[in-house]
Formats: sequence, C-alpha cells, structure tokens
Amino acid sequence: MEHSIPVAADFMNRRPKTVPSELSLDEVVSFLLQHSISNAPVVETSAHEQQLVGFISERDCLEYLSAEAFYGSPAPPHRAETIMRRHPICVAPDTDLFTLVSVFISHDYRHLPVTEGNKLVGIVSRRDILRALDNHYREYSDTGPKKSTRPDPSRLSSYRFRGDE
Repeated sequence: MEHSIPVAADFMNRRPKTVPSELSLDEVVSFLLQHSISNAPVVETSAHEQQLVGFISERDCLEYLSAEAFYGSPAPPHRAETIMRRHPICVAPDTDLFTLVSVFISHDYRHLPVTEGNKLVGIVSRRDILRALDNHYREYSDTGPKKSTRPDPSRLSSYRFRGDE
C-alpha cells in the first residue's frame, strides 16, 4: 500500500492569529503576550482576504521596544509595518512535508506563513511539522518493507519566497 506524502494544507493552522499593519508596537507586544504566541503574520485586509505584508516576532519586538525604553520613543512611533520583516519566506499549501522539514532545518524558523499568491491561508509551525512527520513515519513504518527513494537535493535546498509568483 502506497502512502502519499502529506502537504502543508493537510496540517497547517487555517486560522492563525494575525496583526494588522497599523498596530502600534505596544499593541503588538500586548497582542503576542495576550495570545501566548511568539510571532504573527502582519496583514492588510481587503475584500474579506488577508494579504500578507510581513511577519513580526518577539525578537523584533524586543529589539524595538528595548531601543524605545533605552533611547526614548521615536517620532513617529513604531507600528507593525515599520518593524516587521518584509518578504518573509512563505510556503504554498501544496508544499510537501519533506520540503517543509528542509526549510525549517535550513533556516531555523519556528513558524512559516502559508500563502496562495499574497493571500494568507494559514501558518505551519515546527511542532505541526514534527507531528505530521511522526504520523507519516508511523504509518509508513507499519506497511512493511520500504523502497528507498532519495529526494532531489536542489529542490529541497533552494526553496524561496513564493509571494513574487
């Protein structure tokens, strides 16, 4: 029996917590702390779609909040859009599990946005991928002898930001 390799759409969080681009730095910090999350996609909403414009993390907030606390508040005040990482690495819903593993290992990310064009459709975390890999391995190992196949290393190591497509 042949098992298909899971893709991001199979296990991504389809309702990620998001931050509007105009949210102030202190509101972003409060939002991350209130929801116990370490990062969030930054979005602009139009026609009931969330367009990904960046990604913001606790690290980004630490950098800018500590600078404000030490040096004083900047003018104009920081907002999500001024401190976010623009053009974050994104994956598509049909990105297979092993490509995702490679991206997470190569870049040491904890979360990645899942997009269709610029539209945010979900988010995947290292934990999601670990769980999916464990499930796949358990199903795969229960089916008897295996045929060894090697992935195309160029496909795994050269995955890039998909928002420009």
